[in-house]
Amino acid sequence: MLVNPVKRAYLALESWFNISFGSEWNPLYHLGTLSFFLFWIILVTGLYLFIPYHGSIAGAYASMEYITHEQWYVAGIMRSMHRYASDAVVITILLHMFKEFASGRFRGFRWFSWVTGVPTLWMVVTLGITGYWLVWDELAQYVAIGSAQLMDALPIFSGAMTRNFVSGGMTDRFFILIEFLHLLGQPMLLLFMLWLHVKRMSHVAINPPRGLAMGTFFALLALSLYEPALSHGPANLDTVPRVLQIDWFYLNVYPLLEIWPAQQVWMFTTGLTVLLMAMPWLMPKKEGPAAVVDLEHCNGCGICFEDCPFDAITMQARTDGARYENEVVVNPSLCASCGICAGSCPASNPFRSSRETLKTGIDMPQLPVDEMRRLTRETVESMSGHSRIIVFGCEHGLDVARLDREDTRGIKLICSGMLPPTLVEYALKQGADGVMVTGCRENDCFFRFGNSWTRKRFTGDRKPILRARAERQRIRMHGAAEPDLRSVEADLEAFRKHLVELNQATASGKTGTE
Repeated sequence: MLVNPVKRAYLALESWFNISFGSEWNPLYHLGTLSFFLFWIILVTGLYLFIPYHGSIAGAYASMEYITHEQWYVAGIMRSMHRYASDAVVITILLHMFKEFASGRFRGFRWFSWVTGVPTLWMVVTLGITGYWLVWDELAQYVAIGSAQLMDALPIFSGAMTRNFVSGGMTDRFFILIEFLHLLGQPMLLLFMLWLHVKRMSHVAINPPRGLAMGTFFALLALSLYEPALSHGPANLDTVPRVLQIDWFYLNVYPLLEIWPAQQVWMFTTGLTVLLMAMPWLMPKKEGPAAVVDLEHCNGCGICFEDCPFDAITMQARTDGARYENEVVVNPSLCASCGICAGSCPASNPFRSSRETLKTGIDMPQLPVDEMRRLTRETVESMSGHSRIIVFGCEHGLDVARLDREDTRGIKLICSGMLPPTLVEYALKQGADGVMVTGCRENDCFFRFGNSWTRKRFTGDRKPILRARAERQRIRMHGAAEPDLRSVEADLEAFRKHLVELNQATASGKTGTE
């Protein structure tokens, strides 16, 4: 299967991080929660810095120098961590956007998260800009004058902002305004946008793994001690600063004002923003049909409601007069067509109806559970050898057809999470010696929870569980992407040897009892 170069580059980066940090602590798998953690650091350090800060033309720079040098052991470190955590959150957001784009997770049913995510980045940038303004050093002066030029390019200001700087009309009221924006107005708006960004998702995590959080914190602390954040010289509107150290994460727009008029800078940034927000429709993806509920076979247990990654399923009172209290309803506009709900349904039991068509409470029209059962049965019958292995994969992971051989056959699912646990047991009962489930890479499921829900069902930590009588030693999971073919093949070879030993032990046991 051809993998586009951007996705291949991301997968290579992801592989390198897996080697360096391990799958559980790979930062690329926790970019969203890392961003929230960095926001907490920014909030706590910012609140502490506000205590000794004096927001005025005369006092701003002096108070920042006091913070940096006189109380360097606490406030100075807080300032540095505030600065570096602010830079780090831009990095995590940009990496998150690159990851979603490279993986194709920005279009189709995910358009809402992408469209709300792009302006959120600009809100973070503007929050950083007002933070630089509060220092009131030469860099803050540069930011203030550049901001005035940009605002004056808008019809609503008509040169009023620039006149405040040219004529020396700036007063302490500006600092009151900037303090309000930086400490209350912008954070509240950012919080609303973050809520909106994850609104269509369920089971949203906001805390990274503890080890990764601690590592991030101590890395920021070490950087703060090694390279403290310092101010430039004090702002002086009568002079032009000669040397400035630009923070390119936040102030990248301002150098453009030296080569373009402010109107063109607005056109460029607005055009880039609109282009990014339009990407879901510029590169559309055809979505499969939404999940379909069959009330005749639905008991309203709500497991599919709990498992849906994108909040597409809701519960309501029963409408068909059945003895059950509730029923589930699918919102087609939110449905990811992943099939995880079909794997959640207790009625998706292939042993339940051997001769008739298998009906389940919720199912995928493009790949019903009954079709999965038929494919499983026919695939097992088509294999030969001493260790017949059936491999269940998904559309977004390794193409399992590449693993086909005499004793190994793959079945491609929409997502590994749509695999009912009883279907694994069914495959073993039909004659398969072993079952492997691949899906996406661990902790990086295209549909968020396919891999983790499947693993928890197998271990009995999430309903519907793999029954106790299933031979778990004949079941293996190995998350994989296209570049991981060799790794899966090596694991398969080890699995074959393991199954041969199991078969021999089973045969010896039977012979010994005869």
